[in-house]
Amino acid sequence: MSQSYTVEEVAQLLRVSKLTIYDLIKKEELPIFRVGRQMRIDKNDLQSYIHQHKTGAAAPTLAADKIVICGQDIVLDMLGKYLERALGRKVLRSHEGSFNGVMSLYNGECDIASLHMYDGDTNEYNTPYLKKILVSHAYVLLNLVQRQAGFYVQKGNPLAIHSVADISTKNATIINREKGSGARALLDEQLRTHHIAPTHVLGYTNEEASHIDVAAAVANKQADVGIGIEKTAKLVNVDFVPLITERYDIVLLKTADNAALIEAVQAILQSDAFKAEVAALGDYDTAKTGQIMYETL
Repeated sequence: MSQSYTVEEVAQLLRVSKLTIYDLIKKEELPIFRVGRQMRIDKNDLQSYIHQHKTGAAAPTLAADKIVICGQDIVLDMLGKYLERALGRKVLRSHEGSFNGVMSLYNGECDIASLHMYDGDTNEYNTPYLKKILVSHAYVLLNLVQRQAGFYVQKGNPLAIHSVADISTKNATIINREKGSGARALLDEQLRTHHIAPTHVLGYTNEEASHIDVAAAVANKQADVGIGIEKTAKLVNVDFVPLITERYDIVLLKTADNAALIEAVQAILQSDAFKAEVAALGDYDTAKTGQIMYETL
């Protein structure tokens, strides 16, 4: 069988961003096949693509008429749909976690990054992280939605998990999220502020890359508890233990080129039509949707 690569491996080989590879896949310039949920690229197909583009041209980049949104929540898909209608520009989606999404924004690889990163020292979401990461950039942070974050547990909550302390004291096995995700930040901060070492948590190093994968692992009894959002618990056969109301925000850089995009995003988020569509999904609070949570000068 021919060798194959992940999207990340191809991006590293070609020295471009993963978003560039996703764009090539979306335009069917680079064939893929799937192993479960993972996209893979055959070595021969990659070599064929390289051969076809040996013209001395620069490495492919995302077109200027496209908008790239980083994040996993379905509300971002809705925002993308509204933006396409409002601006007439194609919207691409990258399903990076919070930290990687912000780093993509920092590196000019996306236009909108979503994040839900909890800081245990301030009991605040997102702003403490952005102040450290985007120190050299002007930016605006807008609320997208508020939602409940907490624990996925097996039906009936047999271990009676009600707090982060219960994970340690009841020897519960967890399924974790990947490093850089907002859910991972929440768990790590909760463990830190409750003085629980990750080494004392069974399964801490076992990771999944999405809320639904974590919930499915709990439902399939591969773990006793996972960290995620309430909406997903209702899609999978698990119970949900709320831990915190989290602020799910989006951040955009304040540049002359971005002025129209920022204006359009604010108008969409503040519109009755968008809020009504989000509310119809259930389990989202739109009370702060479209409000500026933080803005640099």
